[in-house]
Amino acid sequence: MAKYLLLKHYRGAPEAVNDVPMDRWAPEEVSAHIRYMNDFADRLRETGEFVDAQALAQEGTFVRYDGEGRPPVTDGPFAETKDLIAGWMVIDVDSHERAVELAGELSAAPGAGGKPIHEWLELRPFLTEMPAVGE
Repeated sequence: MAKYLLLKHYRGAPEAVNDVPMDRWAPEEVSAHIRYMNDFADRLRETGEFVDAQALAQEGTFVRYDGEGRPPVTDGPFAETKDLIAGWMVIDVDSHERAVELAGELSAAPGAGGKPIHEWLELRPFLTEMPAVGE
């Protein structure tokens, strides 16, 4: 089994076919989308392929270490990058092909007008071993 991270983006991915921001969807369209996501996760729980999933708010803060005895440096509350993560799902599957299959299925979640979003999902494998460091 191999773990993969499926990343959903608010911005930064190539434009989806049904590219209507969620804040312009009707309440029943939002409910249908969330129901699809939950049903998808439930199916993967049944097969043992689901690990975890979370939705993320658009707000965020970058934080970094600024030296001994100094407070952390922050920049925000909004990311200054075009790439903003909306949420993620971790799956544990037998192959890369299965991960691609599931990402394609998740991309079909309904959006505006009840039609599939066709959103791009970023599929990232977990690092299974640390890279070797030469001396």
